[in-house]
Amino acid sequence: MMPGDGTGTMASLIQRIARQALATYRNPPRVGEPPGKGFQENHNKLRSLVTEICAADLKLAPRRGDGRPAGVSSPRLPLHRGAPPVTYMHICETDHFSMGVFLLKSGASIPLHDHPGMHGLLKVLYGKVRISCFDRLERPAGSPHQASAAALRRSVVRSTGEYTEDSGACVLYPDRDNLHQIDAVDGPTAFLDILAPPYDPDDGRDCHYYKIQAEVQDAELEEKELWLMEISQPPDFWCGGEPYPGPEVCL
Repeated sequence: MMPGDGTGTMASLIQRIARQALATYRNPPRVGEPPGKGFQENHNKLRSLVTEICAADLKLAPRRGDGRPAGVSSPRLPLHRGAPPVTYMHICETDHFSMGVFLLKSGASIPLHDHPGMHGLLKVLYGKVRISCFDRLERPAGSPHQASAAALRRSVVRSTGEYTEDSGACVLYPDRDNLHQIDAVDGPTAFLDILAPPYDPDDGRDCHYYKIQAEVQDAELEEKELWLMEISQPPDFWCGGEPYPGPEVCL
C-alpha cells in the first residue's frame, strides 16, 4: 500500500516524487565530491519514481499544434510578440529543490543553458524532445576569436538523444551533462523538471545562455570539443506561465 498523504488517502505519485526529492536533495554531495552511498540510494529511488510519471498523473492532455489553454495569460509576455513558445507550470519549491512542468509548442526550443552547481531530472510526459548535453571544461589561455575570453567556454559534447514518454529520465549533475538544449520534435511536448537546488542568482545560481562559437580543432581529442560563447537570453525565447492542474503537493 502506498504511504498516506496525511489526510487518510493514498499519496499521489507526484506527492511521492516530491517527498523523495526532498529526502534526496536535503543533503547532497558537495560539488566536486563523489556521491555517498546514502545519496546514491535515494537518487536511484527518485529516478525510479520519476520514470513512472505520465501526463495522466498530472491531469495533462497532449496538445495539438501550438494551441494554449483558453484564458491563460502571462504577465511577462509583451503584447506584440504573441503567445510564448514555452510555458511553465509551477508545482512546488523548497530551499532544496524545485519541481514543475515545461510545455513546448511544436518547433520550440529551450536554448543551450547551464545549471550551476545543480542536479536535475527531466521526464517527458508527452511528445518527443531532443536533448543535447554539454560539459564545460577548464578554459586554457587564449581563444579562437577576438571575443572576450571571459565569455568563451571550452566544452565537450556529452550526448545527444531523443526522449519520449516511454523513455527513462534524463539526468544532469553539477559536473556532468550540466549544459543542455531542449528541442520539441514533431509536435508539442511537455516534461516534468526537477532541479536541486533551485536557480537563485543571489546564491550564485543564475541561468546563463550559450551558443556554439567554433569547434576545437585537435585530431588527438577523444571527444568532440566546442567553444561556447555566453550570450544574453535569445530574443526568440521567453517563458510564460499557466496553472498546474494536477494533484496538490504538500511538503
